[in-house]
Amino acid sequence: MKKKLFGLLIGTSILLAACGGGGEETKDTAGGAADPEKLFSQKCSSCHGADLKGGGGGAFPDLTAVGSRLSKEEIETVILEGKGSMPKGQLTGGDATAVAEWLAEKK
Repeated sequence: MKKKLFGLLIGTSILLAACGGGGEETKDTAGGAADPEKLFSQKCSSCHGADLKGGGGGAFPDLTAVGSRLSKEEIETVILEGKGSMPKGQLTGGDATAVAEWLAEKK
């Protein structure tokens, strides 16, 4: 019984360690600001596409020229609060700001 409990404890610890850190902001390798392209690739591209062209029959908007439609502040609000089928909080803090700035340049 003790061996099973110990194994379960170790397995859970490994699983939690592998999944941990989700709330941290992503920094570039130089320790500077978050890399917006990397963040987009990790958190957004599965719906909006690696090429930013969206898909899903319009469910996932094309972001190739989103900066011509929305300001950085409006983009950041969508990232933080969600909109339509997009859930809120996919990115937070400086990560959300960095991606919003990067997307606002897409015109």
